[in-house]
Amino acid sequence: MRPHPTPDGPANRSLAGGIPAIDLPVRSSHCGVARSSPGCPFDVVARSPVGPASMDRSPFRPVRRSEELRRSLRFVASGSMQQSLLIGDYLFVSKLNYGPRIPNTPIAFPFAHHTMPLIGGKAFSELIKIPYKRLPGFQEIKRNDVIVFNAPAGDTVAVENQDLPYYDLVRSMGREAVHQQFTIQTRPVDKREHLIKRCVGMPGDKISMTEGVLFVNDQPGFVAPESQMDYTVITDEAGLDEQRLRDMGIEVSAIQPGVYVIFLTKDQAAMVKSWSNVKSMQMNLRKPGEAEANTFPNDPQYKWNYDNFGPFIIPRKGMTIPLNAQTLPLYERAIRVYENNLLEKKTDGLYINGNRADSYTFKMDYYWMMGDNRHNSLDARDWGFVPEDHIVGKALFTWMSWNANGNGLSKIRWNRIFKGIH
Repeated sequence: MRPHPTPDGPANRSLAGGIPAIDLPVRSSHCGVARSSPGCPFDVVARSPVGPASMDRSPFRPVRRSEELRRSLRFVASGSMQQSLLIGDYLFVSKLNYGPRIPNTPIAFPFAHHTMPLIGGKAFSELIKIPYKRLPGFQEIKRNDVIVFNAPAGDTVAVENQDLPYYDLVRSMGREAVHQQFTIQTRPVDKREHLIKRCVGMPGDKISMTEGVLFVNDQPGFVAPESQMDYTVITDEAGLDEQRLRDMGIEVSAIQPGVYVIFLTKDQAAMVKSWSNVKSMQMNLRKPGEAEANTFPNDPQYKWNYDNFGPFIIPRKGMTIPLNAQTLPLYERAIRVYENNLLEKKTDGLYINGNRADSYTFKMDYYWMMGDNRHNSLDARDWGFVPEDHIVGKALFTWMSWNANGNGLSKIRWNRIFKGIH
């Protein structure tokens, strides 16, 4: 959950939103997706039963042996797409729609992702590396598709502290301290954690957000009917029945007696506001111009936060940009890391692969991915653009939904079985 204002000031920052993919059943607080063996065109994924108080709020969780065993079965989780997807949903993800990727690392332990079940250690070998290649699919990515992809910030991890992205740790602790304190591991694209988000921005789109409202090409962006925001709710001395709210699938946290932070859809917000014991209710929004830590592009000249950023252009293949002090913070990682260029800053200018450059032409398409649960999602607002070679597949439908808080047959959410994902 990103920090939000409370009556006593800003809350402590905690992260959410990505989903560590764990092969087959799921466990985590972020909507994530597990993967099948490299040749399998479909993934079956799920989201775990975790309440707001116990959420791991990052897609990079510590790996425990029992979880690695579940990874070999296929597993996923998240609160970042709540209520569009519910914790406990098992998803059917197709790799065929956009075209399956040829594995970058074909030598791997079957049905494991990046870590060996039970014993730990790498579940893949980099003796053979295959460049990015995607076979033909039968559709193009469309704006607002719900997509599974490899974590862009998952190229490097601090093994003993995977609760936080490596780059967030470096910004808070310093690179030297992180490397002294943790074992640092790098991962190829196809072995990075899997996340599931909505593709709100396409290659070449102009994107921005003002006071929590997303704009795409200067028009208000798509808002999922079950999209959530968080509210500070103040009640009389009777307070709220927190268990009743949780039974309704609503995340609630008591900040102090009579003061709550609740994640609600638009309809749910209207319902709660109508309750007689609710004295006031306010959506938690950050103000424009207030810089927030770990917000893309993490540069002091851009005083952006999760509710206010942009505008800027999402790179597309063949697009040429000027290279200057304003554009470099936005596009440096795409140029240097995703497109594998040597980018150097010298006294007489910028050099790419040894040649002085004042512009750059992109080799790949990029996308902007966000969670529907805007304030409980670790997404592109933290790590930026998603390159096309990170795209895994399209989430098609919920084939099973498990309610951990239910009893008997009510543990299964029957109305969500084979429900399409839109």
